[in-house]
Amino acid sequence: MGKRRAGRELLRSLSKKQKKHLREFGEEHPFYDKVSGRPEATQICELSEDSDKSSAESDSETEVEQVSGYHKLLATLKTSPESESEEEDDESESEEPEESEAEMDSEGSQETGEAEGGEEDKDDVPEEEEVTDTAEQVLSQEQADGTDTSCDPRHGVIEEFTDVKHESEFSLETNFMEEESGDCNADKRDSSSSQALPEDPFKQHMDKELEDKEIEKMSSLPKTSSQSQWPRVGQLIFSSTLEKHKTLKADKEVDVKQLHLHKPLESTWPKVNKQFLSSVDKPSDSPFTPLQRELFCIMNSYRDLLYPERNALTNGEEIRHAYCLHALNHVLKANAQVLSNNTKRRDRKPGTDTDDYRDQGLTRPKVLMIVPFRECALRIVHAFISLLEVNDKKKIDVSNKKRFKGEFGSDPEEKPPNLKRPEDYEAIFSGNIDDHFRIGVAILQKSMRLYAPFYSSDIIIASPLGIRTVIGAEGEKKRDFDFLSSIEILIIDQADIYLMQNWEHILHLMKHINLLPLDSHGVDFSRVRMLNLNNWSKYYRQTLLFSALQDPQINSVFNKHCFNYAGQVAVRNMPLTGSISHVVVQLPHVFRRLEAESVTSVIDSRFQFFIDKVLPEYRDAIMSHTLIYVPSYFDYVRLRNYFKKEDLNFTHICEYTKKAAVCRARRFFLKGEKQFLLFTERFHFYKRYTIKGIRNLIFYELPTYSHFYSEICNMLKATDSGVDATWTCTVLYSKYDAQKLAAVVGIDRTAQMLQSKKNVHLFVTGEND
Repeated sequence: MGKRRAGRELLRSLSKKQKKHLREFGEEHPFYDKVSGRPEATQICELSEDSDKSSAESDSETEVEQVSGYHKLLATLKTSPESESEEEDDESESEEPEESEAEMDSEGSQETGEAEGGEEDKDDVPEEEEVTDTAEQVLSQEQADGTDTSCDPRHGVIEEFTDVKHESEFSLETNFMEEESGDCNADKRDSSSSQALPEDPFKQHMDKELEDKEIEKMSSLPKTSSQSQWPRVGQLIFSSTLEKHKTLKADKEVDVKQLHLHKPLESTWPKVNKQFLSSVDKPSDSPFTPLQRELFCIMNSYRDLLYPERNALTNGEEIRHAYCLHALNHVLKANAQVLSNNTKRRDRKPGTDTDDYRDQGLTRPKVLMIVPFRECALRIVHAFISLLEVNDKKKIDVSNKKRFKGEFGSDPEEKPPNLKRPEDYEAIFSGNIDDHFRIGVAILQKSMRLYAPFYSSDIIIASPLGIRTVIGAEGEKKRDFDFLSSIEILIIDQADIYLMQNWEHILHLMKHINLLPLDSHGVDFSRVRMLNLNNWSKYYRQTLLFSALQDPQINSVFNKHCFNYAGQVAVRNMPLTGSISHVVVQLPHVFRRLEAESVTSVIDSRFQFFIDKVLPEYRDAIMSHTLIYVPSYFDYVRLRNYFKKEDLNFTHICEYTKKAAVCRARRFFLKGEKQFLLFTERFHFYKRYTIKGIRNLIFYELPTYSHFYSEICNMLKATDSGVDATWTCTVLYSKYDAQKLAAVVGIDRTAQMLQSKKNVHLFVTGEND
C-alpha cells in the first residue's frame, strides 16, 4: 500500500493540465519540471561480482529506472476512476489553480480511502514489493490487474498480453464441457440434440466444404439476382453466384425452438426483447417484433444483409438486440463445439488420431462489431449480459465490469440542459460519444471477460478509428491485423455515420480482413478448419450492414467486399415522397442538372458548372445572404480557395472551425457584412446550429441525409424580414445522384428529372406538398 499511496501523492501534486499531458505522452511537460530542494534518500545496494560494466550498460539501466517511475504514476492514473473523470470533464485548466488543486487534494484523500476499502482494489492490489520496480514489473502488474495495454499509447499500437487472472479461466484449449457448465448432463443433452438436428444453420454453414470449382465460379462469374416482397422490410434483392440458390420466405410465426438458439438464449430472449413488443401482443405471440422476425430470418440463414432503413429514433435498438442475439448465438455454439471436442479428445484412447475435431479458425476472434461511439459498445455489452443471465438469481460473472462502466459510460450532468437539438440528433449523440475505442470480449456460458486481449477474445467491438490505429499502414513497424484472419461475422452498424467520420477507415478494414496471419499465435493446426487453411475464410464470412440511408459508397462495400457463398440480401425500398414535403416555408426550388461523362469526372464537372453558370448569377450585391451548402470537405476547400483567389466577400464554417470563428462568421453573415457563407455538411451533422439571415440557398451537391435538405430550407423561417418573395433555392445534381435525388423529391419526380435534361422548377407551399 505504500507504493500506491506514494503514487497518489505524486498525482495530487499535478494540475489537471499536467495530468492530461502525462496520460497522453507518458511524461511530464518540460515546462513543469520541478527541482526539489530536499536531498534524496540514499539507498545502499550490494553490487554483484561483475560490477565492471560498460558505461553504455549503466546508462541503459538508468533509463529503465526513469521509465519505471512514469509507468508507476500512469498505473496510478489507470486505477483512479474518479481522477480520470475529472480530467475528461474539464478540457481547460481552471482559472484559479490554487483552489482547484486544494479541491483535488481533498478529493484525492477520499479516493485513497475508498481505494483502500474497496473490494475490487483489495483483489487487484498485490502485496507490497520493493519501490525500485522495473518497467517490466509494472507492466506485468497492469496485466495482472486486467489493464488493457493494447489501447495505451506508451505501449505502441497494440501489444498482446496475458491476463494472469482470467486467461486460463477463459481459454478454450484448457477448458472442457463439464467444467464450463455446472450441469454436465444438461450440456450433453444439448449437444446431442443439436447433433440430431442437421438443419441447424450454424452447422450447415460452417461445415459445408466448398470445392475449387465453386471458388473459381464465385471469383469470376457475375451474381444472379431475384426479387421478393416481404411484409415488413419491403423489397428484397437476393443475389448469389452459386446455382443452388433458394429464395427465403418470410415466416409469419416463429417458434424459438425452431431457430436453433443456444440453450440459455431460448429462455432469456423473450424476457430481454419484451420491451420492444407491443402491449397488445399476447404471451403466446412471437418474441420478435415483425421487423426483428424478418431480419433475424435472414441473419440466421447466414446470408449477407444490407438494411439501409435503420432509424435511431424508431427501430435502432430493436435491430441492435437482433444482431446481438445472432452474434451471441454464433459464439456460444462455436465455443460449445470446441469444449465438447476437448472432452472427446481427452477421453479418447491413446494412439488414435482423427481429423474430426477441426472446429476452430487460425485465430480465436469470430465476431467483429463496428460501431461509431462508446455508448453503442456499452449498450451491446449490456445486451450480452442480459441475454446470458437466465434469471436474477443466476448472475453471470463479468470481469472488469466496473472499469468498463467508467470508461464507456457517461455522466448525465455533462450535457448542458439548455441545448435544443432535433430528436434524431439527441438519439445519435446520446451518452459517451468518443469515437476512438476498441475492446475484446471473451464469452463462456456462465461468464464474460471484458478487456480481453484480441487473440483471447471471441468478439471485438471497435470504432473505425480504433480498429484503424491497430491495423496501421504500410511501412509502420508496429501494426497487427492477424486477429482479423478468422472473422466469421462482421457487423457494421450505423454505417451512415462513418461517412461523416472517415469512410477510408472502413475501406482499410475491408482490405485487411480474412487474410492469412503472418504468425501462428500458438494455434493447434490439427484443430483448424480446412476452409481457414485454404484461405477461404472470406467466402464463409457473413457481413451485416445497417445504415440510415442508401449511399453509393455503402453499396460499393456490400457489392465488392462481401463474398459469402450463401449469397447476399439487400433491402431496396425507394421513397415515394421525399424530404422536400417537410419544407414548411414558401420557397421556389430550382434543380439544375449538370452533365458528366463518368463518376470520376463529376467532381470537376460540378465545380466548373458552378463557377461558370451558377456563381455569376449571385455575384450581384442584390443576391446577398447566400449560403452555399457543401457536403464534401474537399469540395469545400476547393471553393474556399477559389473564393479567396477571386477576392469575393465571403466567410466560411466547417467542422474544424473554432467556436469563436464560428460566432464571427454567423454574425457577419446575419448583418450582411459577408455576402457568401460556405457551410459544410459535417459541421451541420455534428452541431445542428440554426444559421440566421439566409435569403438564398445553393446546394452545391444534394445532402447525404435527405432530412438535412428540409432542415436547411426551414432555416429561412428564422429570418424574420418579411421578404419571402426574394428567397431562392438552387440545387445542383447529375444522373449519378439518383439515390440522393429520390430521397429528396421522391421516386416519381426523380424518374422524370433524369429523363429530362432541362432544369426543374418546384414551388413548395408548405408541408405535405
